[in-house]
Amino acid sequence: MWRTQISFTEKDRALLEAEAARTGRSLSALIRDAVQRTYGMRTDTGHDLRTIDAAAGAWSGRDVDGETYVERLRSGSRLRDAGDR
Repeated sequence: MWRTQISFTEKDRALLEAEAARTGRSLSALIRDAVQRTYGMRTDTGHDLRTIDAAAGAWSGRDVDGETYVERLRSGSRLRDAGDR
């Protein structure tokens, strides 16, 4: 593991310290996790295209479109009637 020195604004340092206190994790662990989530999870374009191709047609064979399906899932009429007020 490499040791490095970085600078933070007071606000950023306070955010890290608050999260460290909340979770019991070290500042270093929080920073490593943030770097991994931000830069380590990238996939290659080919993988992304294969994923899109695999999902193509997933909605076919349904008797409703996406909007109708979502409207059926919503409870009550509060969203539909909001424009009537």
